[in-house]
Amino acid sequence: MTTVLTREYLDVRPDGWLDYAAKRIAQLGADKCYNHTLCDELLSILLPAKPPFHPRQFATCAVVGNSGDLLKTEFGQEIDAHDAVFRDNEAPVNKKYAKHVGLKRDFRLVVRGAARNMAPILKGSSDEALIIKSLTHKEINAVIKELPNPVYLFQGIVLRRGAKGTGMKSIELALSMCDIVDMYGFTVDPGYTEWTRYFSAPRKGHNPLQGRAYYQLLECLGVIRIHSPMRAQRVEDWSDIPSKEEIRRAHTIAFRLKKHETGQLAELGPFSNCKVWGTVDPDYGPVSGTSDMSETRKNSNYSKWELLPFEKLRREAQEHHIQMGGVSLYKMDGNKLDDLVCVRHQRSSS
Repeated sequence: MTTVLTREYLDVRPDGWLDYAAKRIAQLGADKCYNHTLCDELLSILLPAKPPFHPRQFATCAVVGNSGDLLKTEFGQEIDAHDAVFRDNEAPVNKKYAKHVGLKRDFRLVVRGAARNMAPILKGSSDEALIIKSLTHKEINAVIKELPNPVYLFQGIVLRRGAKGTGMKSIELALSMCDIVDMYGFTVDPGYTEWTRYFSAPRKGHNPLQGRAYYQLLECLGVIRIHSPMRAQRVEDWSDIPSKEEIRRAHTIAFRLKKHETGQLAELGPFSNCKVWGTVDPDYGPVSGTSDMSETRKNSNYSKWELLPFEKLRREAQEHHIQMGGVSLYKMDGNKLDDLVCVRHQRSSS
């Protein structure tokens, strides 16, 4: 399921442009996009036509949080060995912290406050794709036009409403692209009560224990693997973690039980929760970015993500694409938690 907001999602969803798009634009001055052209202009700079990232595109991914606990470890090389690394907000990546957090940088999820400082955060790196967690803003759009980096909007809630915080959303983002997700720099060890970041002084007002139970539940289900200072002192055995196939079978059984309890007899399948269907041409639309970004994008890395051809994908990603028939699944924000918007990518009859 994709977690990046796209133009096809807004086009296919019945209230996509009028109602939903307005919720993603700060200081619009209206609760609906009565002026479609204006809303299109404000959003187009970070809306790809279709999902830029493929499910199972990466084998292993590291999600690196900002906990001060990282200074008690030396996970740097281990983190950099992953196919992709996800980081949050203004977390620095440099030689000073390299042995603790590594140097590899692929994706960064940022809230609106951090997004206004994207250029200082990136410090000249054009390799990192940025995903804005909250709303776009005129100030943010102005910064985007100066950056060669791909910048997108985070789309939806997939892991239910018990998941909070930028770190949890980074895990959600990673799970939409990766087979194995390893988690570093999150407060999970017993006895840890102070919230500190590895690059700054302690701050008040943040609950370090908010996500602990949720993270541990995801690990028990075989969805993620947790790494921490306490665990670094022992050899981890992941042999009893459920495989992807076991998780798939368990999900199928749970879904069948749910259908039985509610008296629904519909056939099981990957599209059972598709409440809205749409069809678009696979060549539909340009990559994200307005025309006045053409000079900036000549040396950008957008093509690294958005134009990756099918034959360049790893075998598992190709198999997933074929199994799903090229359909993109989106969470329909604001509706029932199970409702999906599903988009087929087919060539038009013309």
